[in-house]
Amino acid sequence: MTVEKPYVVQPAAGVYAYVQPDGGWCLNNAGWIADGGRTVLVDTAATERRARALREAVLAEGSALPRTVVNTHHHGDHTYGNAVFAPAVIVGHDQARTEQLAAGHQLELIWPATDFGAIEITAPDLTYGDRLTLHAGDTEVRVLHPGVAHTTGDSVVWLPEQRVLFTGDLVFAGGTPFLAMGSLAGSLRALELLRSLDAETVVPGHGPLTDPSAYESTERYLRYVAELAREGRDKGLTPLETARGADLGEFAAWRESERLVANLHRAYAELAGEPEGAPLDIMAVLRDMTVMNGGTPILCHA
Repeated sequence: MTVEKPYVVQPAAGVYAYVQPDGGWCLNNAGWIADGGRTVLVDTAATERRARALREAVLAEGSALPRTVVNTHHHGDHTYGNAVFAPAVIVGHDQARTEQLAAGHQLELIWPATDFGAIEITAPDLTYGDRLTLHAGDTEVRVLHPGVAHTTGDSVVWLPEQRVLFTGDLVFAGGTPFLAMGSLAGSLRALELLRSLDAETVVPGHGPLTDPSAYESTERYLRYVAELAREGRDKGLTPLETARGADLGEFAAWRESERLVANLHRAYAELAGEPEGAPLDIMAVLRDMTVMNGGTPILCHA
């Protein structure tokens, strides 16, 4: 199997997206904004090696090393490389810091065979509650919390002048959304925030660059999960039984289709009146995803 190398796309002057194909488990996107000798980095990578490659890519484009790193959420594929960019200030939502410290070296527990390198958990130094504005030289960088969505501590990074939006994992281009640590209802609300920003270019958390049309397909999937959950729960089926009997239709071609059962666990919890973002039994979710993956444990692609 040929492994595609990460590549850089420049959707606007001074704005760079760092895309790691194929966007599957642990292969996230990052990016940066460079202006006037100042750089703001958006997310890092899952392994020390990949984070160092990202660092080299920043330098190769003639950008200064970042003084500020924004984490779109706490998951290790977006944050494990934070320490590689020391002494940059790490910025994230209040809850992203809490979640990252609680998760610790969770990825090593899930994928013990993966060589993550020397990972020092480096949580945000600077946190915010609703919105925060940064500046890379003359470029305004708005960091917005969409509410509980992919996780309880998500951020999106919006560049109003360039009309470029880094969505973090609110959008997976060509991949299946993942709600196990967030909210189905909240994810639908978050799409309304994304639409209101009127972006031209969307940098998803995983997959190739896209545009706001990605919101429509994401919403169709989320509403499909919601309806599937209502039907399955009414029939007394478990999330796994519901997932195994489901016809994915247009979503069958998306990567990580096994996430359907994780998303049903979240939808069932919300139908039962659980608070948005309330912790699920992640090991049970992983076991069910393994079943949906043909009995093979999901693999970290990094």
